[in-house]
Amino acid sequence: MTPVPYDPELEPGLAAFLDLVEPIPLRADTILANREHFDTLVPPIEAVVGDRPVEVEHVTAPGPPGAPDVPLTVLRPSGGASGAPGIYSIHGGGMVLGNRAFGAAGLVEDVLRFGAVAATVEYRLAPEHPAPAAAEDCYAGLLWFAEHAEELGVDPARVLVGGSSAGGGLSAAVALLARDRGGPALVGQLLDCPMLDDRNETVSSRQYDGLGAWDRNNNDTAWNALLGPRRGTDEVTPYEAPARAEDLSGLPPAFVSVGAAEVFRDEAVDYATRIWATGGRAELHVWSGGYHGFAGFSPAAAVSRAAAAARDSWLRRVLGTS
Repeated sequence: MTPVPYDPELEPGLAAFLDLVEPIPLRADTILANREHFDTLVPPIEAVVGDRPVEVEHVTAPGPPGAPDVPLTVLRPSGGASGAPGIYSIHGGGMVLGNRAFGAAGLVEDVLRFGAVAATVEYRLAPEHPAPAAAEDCYAGLLWFAEHAEELGVDPARVLVGGSSAGGGLSAAVALLARDRGGPALVGQLLDCPMLDDRNETVSSRQYDGLGAWDRNNNDTAWNALLGPRRGTDEVTPYEAPARAEDLSGLPPAFVSVGAAEVFRDEAVDYATRIWATGGRAELHVWSGGYHGFAGFSPAAAVSRAAAAARDSWLRRVLGTS
């Protein structure tokens, strides 16, 4: 299939992304090598914070029943907070790579920009820990964050979940779990280029087969690691692949953002469309010529600045900050 062309202003950032992040093709036998390489690219959270006025605290939450405890890192304005919005962040990495420090730079900016208290969660990775381990860990961390809201200085009525790529998919799963289990009432779910559908059968998934950042082959590798022989069958639950949810009613407002030139475009659009079909609230942005993760690797491009402004606007509206 003919792919949507990249925005020319984004192409240098895409080349840098591929050279830095994906030098080894992601396949079943290279997951560990990719993970080791990926971890060398992610500095400790303390190094990310540097001398900015943000406090860092590493904590441990009770894990899912029968599972290990879940590590989290809490970030808050120096001097503490009171009645602050809460941002519960889930890192990306295809559910096979990464750690809770990945994406911390943006989270630190959110703490400073919105006066928020944030938490980033460390979840178990596949294939060593197949689904639903990751989603259950993330939900356990959310329970801890909500239960400790007062002592953290968080307004429990203003807690949202969010993440990019796998973190976007897991954020959608956590929102479904919270709805179905009567868990914390979330004010929003931020789904940035979310990984939602194990079937990998959309037009966009075929347009980026062997092309671009996080292509169809990477996606196959990750979903196979996560679900094994259950992948593509009726045994897959919405908490493992949120696109499988038949009922998207009763969910918190969603912000869905995706590039027009990436694998996840069509499943993201479909997810927002099905939220609207239930009478739910979703704000959808499909960015022309955007590759997977374009705003992070090409931040100076015009389309990236527009994407960042749209995200900022939605967060301010949902969190009720000026």
